[in-house]
Amino acid sequence: MTQLALVIDLNVCVGCHACVTNCKEWNTSGLAGPMVDQNPYGKDPTGTFFNRVQTFEVGEFPNTETIHFPKSCLHCEDPPCVPVCPTGASYKRKEDGIVLVDYDKCIGCKYCSWACPYGAREIDEHQKVMKKCTLCVDRIYDKTMTDEERRPACVRACPTSARLFGDIHDPESEVSKAIREAGGYQLMPEWGTSPANHYLPRRKIKLRIRVDEIERADNPLKIDGLLPRPDKAEPALDDVTSW
Repeated sequence: MTQLALVIDLNVCVGCHACVTNCKEWNTSGLAGPMVDQNPYGKDPTGTFFNRVQTFEVGEFPNTETIHFPKSCLHCEDPPCVPVCPTGASYKRKEDGIVLVDYDKCIGCKYCSWACPYGAREIDEHQKVMKKCTLCVDRIYDKTMTDEERRPACVRACPTSARLFGDIHDPESEVSKAIREAGGYQLMPEWGTSPANHYLPRRKIKLRIRVDEIERADNPLKIDGLLPRPDKAEPALDDVTSW
């Protein structure tokens, strides 16, 4: 069975939030929209998002590191949000494994959000229905788009190619190869939900840089020092420039 999913490389994610912005732009105008903001220009702006990037620091000063951790619905292979839904609004598609919400059936009871161990679902306070990542299902199957465009909005927007998209059940897919080669892992597998989305771990890379490599060869201060100095008898620019 096909299982579409995202693979996120934490090694190259810079926390720019391009994925968050493009996700909201595409989905608020698509089948999943609108994604309403509450008090967007006020003191405490809130709103509905399919994808968020959490940023935090680890370690103790001066040996600290900044970690950017994107998180959205993981499209679990055994999603706990589906069986708890009293109306059947939350469901998992057999053809591609994407977990979706039928807004016509959703009553906003929040049972699914309580059942989700990842906190990936958000209630839309305007429409009073539960919303979540759809993997841009309205985009990836749109045959009017090119193959390059038929990818989730977040994947298309990432400037560092930290987000990959594909079928994790296909051993020859880009995402499956990335998981195998880079040691990709699931988020909190102990919950038994078998999340489809995977993360590629951060790895420390030791760089050995010489002092002469730090100092730019084209340093303007150094170049200026090598240039011949004009004679004091020559007119200055202030003297010859007409304002």
